[in-house]
Amino acid sequence: MDLEIDETQLSLEEGVNNLPDLDLPRVAHLLRFTQEADDGTTRSQFLDRLQQNYMLPYYQLICEEWSIDVDEHWVNETTEYISNKLEELDSAIVDAVQNLGETEVRLCNLAKANFLCSIGDKKRAETAYVKTNNLTVGSGHKLDVVFTLIRMGFFFNDYDLIKRNIEKAKFMIEEGGDWDRKNRLKVYEAYYFLTIREFIKASELFLDSLATFTSYELFSYEENVYYTVLSALYSLPRVELKEKIVDSPEIKTVIHHNEPLKNLLDNFYNCNYAEFFHALGNITDELGNHRFLYHHASYFCRELRIKAYAQFLESYLSVQLSSVAEAFGVTEDFIDSELSRFISLGRIPCAIDKVAMVIHTKRSESKNSQYHETIKQGDILLNRVQKLSRVIHL
Repeated sequence: MDLEIDETQLSLEEGVNNLPDLDLPRVAHLLRFTQEADDGTTRSQFLDRLQQNYMLPYYQLICEEWSIDVDEHWVNETTEYISNKLEELDSAIVDAVQNLGETEVRLCNLAKANFLCSIGDKKRAETAYVKTNNLTVGSGHKLDVVFTLIRMGFFFNDYDLIKRNIEKAKFMIEEGGDWDRKNRLKVYEAYYFLTIREFIKASELFLDSLATFTSYELFSYEENVYYTVLSALYSLPRVELKEKIVDSPEIKTVIHHNEPLKNLLDNFYNCNYAEFFHALGNITDELGNHRFLYHHASYFCRELRIKAYAQFLESYLSVQLSSVAEAFGVTEDFIDSELSRFISLGRIPCAIDKVAMVIHTKRSESKNSQYHETIKQGDILLNRVQKLSRVIHL
């Protein structure tokens, strides 16, 4: 067995690298439920990929999760290789400390951290990156290491690691960060918000960074548009959705490559509710295969259904239940059951007349409430002014 690791993974060049490989946990998530992933990768091929990249710690973690036997022969050989490689890297660090300058010391420590990250050794890689950052002077280089730690958090589903380093990155950028890294952080934070179901915050950041996206080490531009559209559908009112998504040139150039997403957006905005329901089912199935979003697939589907019902009913004071069922391409019993549940939860402002089988909408009195509140506050202010004037005259 030839144990020659790809030295490009250990590059000493500054800047954002592609470590760790975030495609690996994506495929691992799919293979957790099936023998073959969507790209045709089988379990045996996936394990071979880990072995070819000498990812011993991650290989052992996967074998434990999948309850399969490890390849003891490969484990022994790779353990020896990793031990020898770490000795080489430690020797290089000692030599740099004794004979070279601070920059070389930092780069040797970074090489060790990158190696540990490349093999999936989370604990030791995190320690090595923290040590590297302590040896780093420039804020840009420090941020690049922090971004790597955030990606490690995404790789291992470590939300604490992600959150801690996002907060650290935000503080460092406030102290002085360049334009590219500021925009990069927006994408990282937006993705984090998406994974913890903070779709409104995610949408704001995705939209803010859409035209300046450069975070290809995290995911592709096509994926970025996918997340932007989904979070915007959840969070934006109809007028803003048209302005920021439907008419967006950045969205238009990409979305036609994703038929399910395009169908979802177009049919929702154009009020083709039966087609929208069909597209929503397809998107929900897609989200069910996403390693972070599968937890939120049912919630997202429910919230968009509520939004679609509210958008439809907004045009009516009253409407026949059969008309709603026909518009959404479902049965009257389904609509009755759905709306009854959402009405009882206070999510849709309407009432169902079971005798006449009619839905009566309840108009929002927000403008009237604001008007009366303004009058009330104005009266309070006038009373205070009058009291003050009496005091002054005395």
